[in-house]
Amino acid sequence: MSKLLHMPEVLANTTHATINKWLVAEGDSIIIGQCIAEVETDKAVVEMIAEQEGLITKLIAQEGEEIEVGAAIAQLNGGGQVDLAAIQSETVEVNTASNTTGDAASIAQTAETDSSTASNHKKDKRIFASPLAKRLAQQNQLNLNDLNGSGPHGRIVKRDIELALEQSIAQTTSVPVVIAEPATVVAEYDEIPLTNMRKTIARRLSESKSTVPHFYLNVECHVDALLAMRQQINAIAQEKISVNDMMIKAVAMASVQVPAMNACWAETVIRQYHHVDISVAVATEKGLLTPVIKKVETKSLSAIHREVAELAELARAGKLTPDQYQGGSFSISNLGMFGVSDFNAIINPPQAGILAVGAIKKKPIVINDVLEVGSVLRCSLSADHRVVDGAVAAAWLSAFQQLIEDPLKLLI
Repeated sequence: MSKLLHMPEVLANTTHATINKWLVAEGDSIIIGQCIAEVETDKAVVEMIAEQEGLITKLIAQEGEEIEVGAAIAQLNGGGQVDLAAIQSETVEVNTASNTTGDAASIAQTAETDSSTASNHKKDKRIFASPLAKRLAQQNQLNLNDLNGSGPHGRIVKRDIELALEQSIAQTTSVPVVIAEPATVVAEYDEIPLTNMRKTIARRLSESKSTVPHFYLNVECHVDALLAMRQQINAIAQEKISVNDMMIKAVAMASVQVPAMNACWAETVIRQYHHVDISVAVATEKGLLTPVIKKVETKSLSAIHREVAELAELARAGKLTPDQYQGGSFSISNLGMFGVSDFNAIINPPQAGILAVGAIKKKPIVINDVLEVGSVLRCSLSADHRVVDGAVAAAWLSAFQQLIEDPLKLLI
């Protein structure tokens, strides 16, 4: 029996995903558990696993094409000719069923509505367009009946809308003018297309900055003792720990001492966590990712170092799994390696706090009423005032400072 494979919901709140690479071809037989495609989300490339066996008779979605969740992407056990009416009926079924069981491949357990085969009528002619194309056409007052689709089986897709807009602009500006001398126009900028990751970063940070009431507390830590202890550890350790590893451990221990800071906003309640799961900001070519180190308060400095290195490598390769970057009860952003003295970071919702760590600088400091040159580290805590008040955040930052300035406590 012919079936259609739909784009599964790869992550919570995901509305679109991209077929990064098909791992099967038309005419291939697939079995349950086989990886049939690589799907690119806003954070990583994940594998699509077959849940039924059969023969791939048609690949509807093209590599590199952004597909709405629930849209048909391939045909299984068919004759190779895709029935667009069948696609429409199956799409409606995906939209109305509470639990979809007819899909042959999925990554998440639910699928959103695929309205990609919704039709318009003009002179009894059915017009097929993707949801994104329909939305762009409506926003720019374009009639889908006047367009020719370049997608599979004449489907109108985003590039068709963009081409129509370019042609419309060209027609509007094609009024004859008298030009004294031809001139070469050189563009003064490049337009860089937005990736799914960049769109998500923009959306989440805009939401955080506009809806979360941030307040900021700053502290200056004397870290000569910390640097000396790190040097002693690295002299005998098989793997060299970093200052950042020690920051992560100090954040976890401070959160144990002040548990009210290890919490998040959950709309109707404040959720206070039993363990400290720390999101560590990692810069990648595509954007910022925050893999999570779980139960940090239970781990040694060397274990933290190994896990940070492993997660950072996976993040830069785009191979993080959802469980490795979702969740977290607190975040750290360290720009000290770039020479940044101090900065304020934006909270990663629904978490209640993020610590911004700057560079270690030599400067004059007073120790026991004596002026000396010491190593100083500036840190800034951004806190969500819905979850914690100033006194709680100050108590947490004080506990963190004491751990940094008396680093032997990190080993207890």
